Parts: sequence; structure tokens; C-alpha cells
Amino acid sequence: MSLPPDTRSAPSRWDRPLRFSHVAIVGKYHAPGARNAVDEIANFLHGEGCDVSLEKETAANTGLLQYPALDVPAMGKACDLALVVGGDGTMLGIGRQLARYGVPLVGINQGRLGFITDIPFDSYREKLRPILRGAYEEDARALMAATVWRDGRCVFEATALNDVVVNRGGVASMIELRVEVDGHFVANQRADGLIIASPTGSTAYALSAGGPLLHPGIGGWVMVPIAPHTLSNRPVVIPAHSEIAVEIVSGRDASANFDMQSLTSLLHGDRIVVRRSEHALRLLHPVGWSYFDTLRKKLHWNEGA
Repeated sequence: MSLPPDTRSAPSRWDRPLRFSHVAIVGKYHAPGARNAVDEIANFLHGEGCDVSLEKETAANTGLLQYPALDVPAMGKACDLALVVGGDGTMLGIGRQLARYGVPLVGINQGRLGFITDIPFDSYREKLRPILRGAYEEDARALMAATVWRDGRCVFEATALNDVVVNRGGVASMIELRVEVDGHFVANQRADGLIIASPTGSTAYALSAGGPLLHPGIGGWVMVPIAPHTLSNRPVVIPAHSEIAVEIVSGRDASANFDMQSLTSLLHGDRIVVRRSEHALRLLHPVGWSYFDTLRKKLHWNEGA
């Protein structure tokens, strides 16, 4: 007598154990509807079996005080995943801080472009479930470490994920910059400024200034002049291990900004030195994610084709 066939189904992939059990949420808390979005996602994570904490400022500004509120060092120590709800600016801000702890980040887009916050809010449930259980594409993004030197002293330092920008002030005149790479003189440039961008930042200000798109897998930076006086002064891609130094030769009210989120004024003779940071941002994407899919969607390629 034969036995009936085993009709039990194979275990669902949703039955896999959680890869990430303690998730921190970072929200763009000034945006309309941010509180409801953060609360909804936190409830979803609880339902998936995760412990949930909120980044300290997110908790304070949304009033969602039923969740533990953690500052960045505490998040780096206690959490194994950070979920960023907002736009690329929100991701830039928290990503620079968490990179040193090796905590991976996932971006849920409530902004406009969303090059690095790439999961649409209306589909976060179906995208997050497999990620929480270890099914994802990991993407490492290099960071830049920048310092400003004046009379032999470091007077400012910052980390950037997108770009370091040296530019003129509000006066309608150019600045002159002396540019060196690895101690070798490149050129004295007269322009409105200079952008030093990572592959991540190649889709930001550098793109608007005429720079190339760099795949995030490329180990390099791009130097893009802003409205140069000499038209042959073109963008240059250089290796990521290179050190770039920019000295202010002349011009009024020059400044340097880092990811457009921190700023310092510059004087004649100041040197801005940019090198690769020892830390990298870990981004997680849904399985099947492609950088080219992101470009095609965000830059509206093939529309009408």
C-alpha cells in the first residue's frame, strides 16, 4: 500500500529568522505626514518581530515617545539596521554619522529624487520583509574626509558622502584656486568654484555643473569646475586613493561646504584637503536592485520611447 504524497508546502521565505532584530528609524520629521509615516513603519517592524528604536531627534520632533530614543553612538552600539524615512538629504545626514559604526542603512523615499533612498513609501512592506530576513543587495559607498588648514593649523574638518564644494560668495566675481593632486600641481583655476564629488555625489551638484555620472563601484572622485573662465578646464576623474588640495589664491567671501549641510568661510591662503575616509556607508537595497534602473527612473531616460 503506497503512502499518500506529502502535500506540505516548503517553508515560506517569510519563515526565515530575522537577520536584523533591532532596527532604528530616522525620520525627516519636518515633512508633512512624517509622524504618521514613522509610526506606521514602527508598527510594521514590531509586527515582523523587530525591536524598534527612534533616533533621538526623530523621537522628540514626532512625539512618538513610546519607543526608546537613541543618539547616534547608542544606535551604532545597539542597532543592527537603520531605516531612513525621508529623502537623500536625510540619508546624507545620518549616513555620515553611522558609517563609522558599520550599521547598514535602508532608505524609504519621502523626498523628491531619492537616488539613495530608493524604496517608495507605498511599497515599503513588500520590499522590507525580505531585507529583514537577509535577502538584499549590499552597496558600499565611499566617504570623503576633508580638512581646512590655515597657517599650518587645522581649523575645520568634516566628512562628506556627496561632495566638497569650494565656491565664491555673493559678489559677482570669480575666485582663483590652486589645485594639487598628491602634491603635484594641476592648475590655477579661475572659476565660480570647484566641486570634488564622490560617485554618490556625481548625480548631485556635480551633474548640474556638467560632470559625468560615476558608477558607485568605481573607486574614484571627480573634480568639476563651476563656470570656469577657461573653457578647456573640464571635469577630471581621479583615483580614490588620491589626496586633493585646493588653495584659495584670490577672490572675495569664498567658502567650503560639505554635502551642502555644513559650511565654513575661507581666507586667502587657506587649503582644503580632501582624501578618502577610512569609513564607508553600507546601503542595502531590495534583491534585483540596479544602479541603472535608478538612473533611468530618476533621470527620466527613455520617456516616450
